[in-house]
Amino acid sequence: MGWILLTILVAVVATLPQQAEARRIPAARMRDAAPGRFAKLSQGVTHYQWLGPARGPVVVAIHGLSTPGPVFYAIARGLARIGYRVLIYDLYGRGYSDAPGGAQDRGFFLTQLQDLLAHQDLEEDLTVLGYSMGGGIATAFAAACPGRMKRLILLASAGMRLREDRLNRFCRTTPFLGDWVHAVIVQRRERRALRRQLGRDFDIEGIVELQLAEYAGRGFLRSVLSSRRHMLAEVQEEDHRLLGREGVPVVGIWAEKDEVIPLSSLGMLTQWNRTVRQEVVDGAGHQMPFTHSGQVIALLSEILREVD
Repeated sequence: MGWILLTILVAVVATLPQQAEARRIPAARMRDAAPGRFAKLSQGVTHYQWLGPARGPVVVAIHGLSTPGPVFYAIARGLARIGYRVLIYDLYGRGYSDAPGGAQDRGFFLTQLQDLLAHQDLEEDLTVLGYSMGGGIATAFAAACPGRMKRLILLASAGMRLREDRLNRFCRTTPFLGDWVHAVIVQRRERRALRRQLGRDFDIEGIVELQLAEYAGRGFLRSVLSSRRHMLAEVQEEDHRLLGREGVPVVGIWAEKDEVIPLSSLGMLTQWNRTVRQEVVDGAGHQMPFTHSGQVIALLSEILREVD
């Protein structure tokens, strides 16, 4: 009898992630109140928004690992004031976009971006702004299509150095058991950390609530772990060296006190591409799009005016 009870207990514990995932909400059921529009692309439905004036130069903004497109709301408002149109979208598995299966590697994310650009008839002279993991995606796109680029702007970008604690490293490098630990233990830890930020005054109203809502979406946790194992695991030295050879203007903006992407990435990027322009936002951490958006907007305004 004891062995039977133990077997049942093990089975129940082992299936906790599947039970929790079954209770989560598919993206399609959350779309009625969503802002913006939806595009049916080759890998699934992608949620996107245009922010800013109807006419003007375009900035395509790509968010990071776990914070959806609205992470750019404050920056987009600043860019709109100087006449830019900003296209933001939810990566697959985040926000209101579908969460298709498969490895979330560079090919996966580039297909989504290229599909969306084709859907919006955006061909060339592209300014692409990538934040965190979105910087890695933006870099991969620029290296694949340098002739379509006007400039690449990297905001606390991945693809160089990444601080990763032992638990996340274990989840990333350990199949099966790592999936369980990520779905049960890591997600609880990360949600607690987010809840501790509720009530703080950020540049984007409700940004913490939006991040917490991600955890109720079906496919979100799987997508985050897959991205850690693939896209975020890339070191993009060859991409950046290629961009230097091709003469694509690259700007790196870093957070002085970033706890995720260390400031030493600045030096690494300089070694790979001697033509890159680099700036540091004093006092900012990795959340700088919604804690130090004013400083970021001031830098972007200066940079964009110089080139345009």
